Amino acid sequence: MNAAITLQNISIAFGHEPVLRGANIVIERGARCCITGYNGSGKSTLLGLIAGRLNPDEGVVKVAAGLSLGLLDQNAVFPEEASVFDVVAGGLGEIGLVLGEYSSGLAKGLNEKALLPLRQRLDDAEAWELEPKVRALLQQLMLSPDQRMGGLSGGWLKRVAVARSLAAGPDIWLLDEPTNHLDIPTIDWLTEAITRFAGTVVFISHDRRLMQQVADQVIDIDRGQVKAFRCGYDEFVARREADQKNQLEAEKQFDAKLAEEEIWIRQGIKARRTRNEGRVRALEALRKTRAERLTRGSLTLEVDAGHRSGKVVCEFTDVDFGHNHERLVQGFSWVVQRGDRIGLVGPNGVGKSTLIKLMLGQLTPDRGSIKQGTKLDVAYFDQGRAVLQPEMSVVEYIGKGRDFIEINGRSVHVVSYLKRFMFDSVESRGKIKTLSGGQQNRLLLAKLFTQPANFLVLDEPTNDLDVETLELLEELLMEYEGTVMLVSHDRAFLDQVVTSLLVFKGEGKIEEHVGGFSDWIDRGGALLPNQHAVSDIKTEQAAAPSDNAQGEQGRRELRAEQRRLKREVARLEKALEASEAELRARMTALSDPNFFQQSEADQKLSYERVADLEKAVSTLFDQWAEAEAAADAIKIG
Repeated sequence: MNAAITLQNISIAFGHEPVLRGANIVIERGARCCITGYNGSGKSTLLGLIAGRLNPDEGVVKVAAGLSLGLLDQNAVFPEEASVFDVVAGGLGEIGLVLGEYSSGLAKGLNEKALLPLRQRLDDAEAWELEPKVRALLQQLMLSPDQRMGGLSGGWLKRVAVARSLAAGPDIWLLDEPTNHLDIPTIDWLTEAITRFAGTVVFISHDRRLMQQVADQVIDIDRGQVKAFRCGYDEFVARREADQKNQLEAEKQFDAKLAEEEIWIRQGIKARRTRNEGRVRALEALRKTRAERLTRGSLTLEVDAGHRSGKVVCEFTDVDFGHNHERLVQGFSWVVQRGDRIGLVGPNGVGKSTLIKLMLGQLTPDRGSIKQGTKLDVAYFDQGRAVLQPEMSVVEYIGKGRDFIEINGRSVHVVSYLKRFMFDSVESRGKIKTLSGGQQNRLLLAKLFTQPANFLVLDEPTNDLDVETLELLEELLMEYEGTVMLVSHDRAFLDQVVTSLLVFKGEGKIEEHVGGFSDWIDRGGALLPNQHAVSDIKTEQAAAPSDNAQGEQGRRELRAEQRRLKREVARLEKALEASEAELRARMTALSDPNFFQQSEADQKLSYERVADLEKAVSTLFDQWAEAEAAADAIKIG
């Protein structure tokens, strides 16, 4: 075994809460190792131990001699006044800081005399060949070297952090939630970079597609216990489900045995005469084992859709909007109707969040009009987490000083409500700043769902969420009877949830497409041209996936497509039934003698509505028949 990283009997706790218990892990050279687990389970802690940023309470962390590390920290903060080049060059260590200072001096027009000390240090370190490597990284990620960090959005900041982690050409690449805030073209670039990286990659992610494509080893953390699986992500999921099923059965048998012994120990005089000390000690051991069992709550997501909104939720008419001389929305006309589930997709900075803010009235269009519908109760999820107050406790944030809140018409204790989102009593009374990124997102969802809402507007809701929470959120949105508009770069999430897309093509152009993300791609759709190229990184050609892996991936895609088509069939049936019912009512009204007592204008409107309904029924029937035939045609081996 040629180990790159070895962890021996690692334990670490924060306060009285153990995070890892006796973990033993070996990560071989060249592995693509994914760390997974529930939010707050200790994934970032494990990565911090490997990176040397944390020290274990017990045990030893070993990195093979001569191997260097590059870390992408999801919580990295950089000076707002620093340039992109300075920050990325900082990944080279001390000499990188000198290189960044020299580059900034050139940009400011400093004379040779002022730059001479820096040139001398770079000469002494033979560091001149590093500058073109840094600039090549910036070019691959389409980063402007002179751009100030304070002017970058979350997605562009993440690109800078990725480039910084690669600057020194590490042997081991450590990535903490690398796809968060990245747009789809950059996720594709990152996926290829991980695949072709010549060294070892250890990454934390909840991006199912990334894990499926690159992972060949999975480390799962659950209630302090760490298990390593030498397999791809899909096989890991199957093996974990089997393990959990076996564990539940074993616990069931254990509990039955314990109950039997408890009955025996409580029996009367006759039984006491036959007691033996060995059996009593065995019962005490059973009690101790049961007390030490690690239990985990279950997550519950539910939202009250409240009363029905008007049929038209929002209407854009010839809307223009620009910012900093850049046109983000140009001549956009569109209608959001009740029950729509719309996904907004496109590269970072192209205007997705801007369109949401225009719709919510937080921004005013330069031209055109935006009208909100009637009876709207809007719940807005903001990816920036700006509404979170780090020093506030979790219960204060949800309860606003009250012990009870009203959920779906029922009075619920705040702590009990938070348990639905897997916050125990200690976490509920702790400060928000102590929560992991995923726990903070769960807290935002908990807050979002405290009020009835018939229109959910979600800007990057999937960032940092663990897979279980993500899948429950998918199910909730699929069953939700209100209207949904969301921004996401998670393709699997888009495929499961949305029924139409707004695709941002750049320069203010926005196109509507029916179906999920994969449907659009299958019809030849493409985001803005991907100018990324994986080069000048320590890379190697990756092995082709096995036939078995390809087959399983294909079956997963077929199942996802079949589920989507069945949802579409149900939606079309509902729309068809409603249109047919209205058409029948209208036709009955036409045959009523009182109909002709109306004005000619009203009669004309009625005839036009009947014609529209007849056309709609015909179109809906064709769409329903096509979707049902497509669903029936899918055969999964």
